[in-house]
Amino acid sequence: MMDKLSQLRAMTAVVADTGDINAIRQFTPLDATTNPSLLLKAAQQAEYQPLIERAIAFAAKQGGSDSEQVGLCCDHLAASIGREILQIVPGRISTEVDARLSFDSAATLERARRLMDLYAQMGVAPERVLIKIASTWEGIKAAEILEREGVHCNLTLLFSFAQARACADAGVTLISPFVGRILDWYLHNTDATSFAPEQDPGVQSVRRIYHFYKEHGYRTTVMGASFRNTGQIEALAGCDSLTISPDLLAQLAEDKGPLPRALTTSADAGCAAAPISECDFRFEHNDDAMAHEKLGEGIRKFVADQYALESQLQARAKNLEAV
Repeated sequence: MMDKLSQLRAMTAVVADTGDINAIRQFTPLDATTNPSLLLKAAQQAEYQPLIERAIAFAAKQGGSDSEQVGLCCDHLAASIGREILQIVPGRISTEVDARLSFDSAATLERARRLMDLYAQMGVAPERVLIKIASTWEGIKAAEILEREGVHCNLTLLFSFAQARACADAGVTLISPFVGRILDWYLHNTDATSFAPEQDPGVQSVRRIYHFYKEHGYRTTVMGASFRNTGQIEALAGCDSLTISPDLLAQLAEDKGPLPRALTTSADAGCAAAPISECDFRFEHNDDAMAHEKLGEGIRKFVADQYALESQLQARAKNLEAV
């Protein structure tokens, strides 16, 4: 019998949730996705040091204030790492907009366009890039504009059904509902100490979104993310796409057991649901304590890693000047 990773690939697009080139080479996923946390880890790897030096030099050549240069340096590095990954994967790379802009549609648009311009300068076709944006109301509205401009978007840090509805209304290319972080919240805030995969609240959230999209004919891809164990992954087999960390990919590759399809769709889809208003979005999202807390926590975590990455690049730039 085939291993579970091979079985999963037969029904679901498998994406590598890492910026580690070696791990991507090992598991040969269709796509790959990065975020500030993964870029911070990647920037410490030896193979990326030349990319860091080029990013520093590029930003310095453009001039501007220190903050402008370090922001440009981070974006150039993100696009450079994305380009390297695209030499391996046949599909797309997801690259994230600075999380500090999560509540500013205009600034998100500006940064997304800059990332796409950097990719274009590096010879990367636009259809091979997904711009990752936090699923705030402002982020979703920015993504709606970008999609009309031909820029495909991956709406991340998605925890509530209200976020999923608004993303579908906006016509975004892909959403990343966070399975593991939802589970984390329930384990921390309820008396439960564990959940079977079928009762896992993160799994149930993705299943609800997936069936809603299919029943109403939305074309937005559902990509489950942030997994804590292979049981969650197996319970979502058949989902459009799943982004999986290298350690869990390895566990699936070593397991020779059967992997039945867990998600299926009916042949006929109904009409689209009524769009969600901004007022309803904000009320419903904030009425969900888990989603409200985890979105804020996720943005804060990405911002902290963004600051850490910038500090690392600034220190590296000073070392290069001293040489």
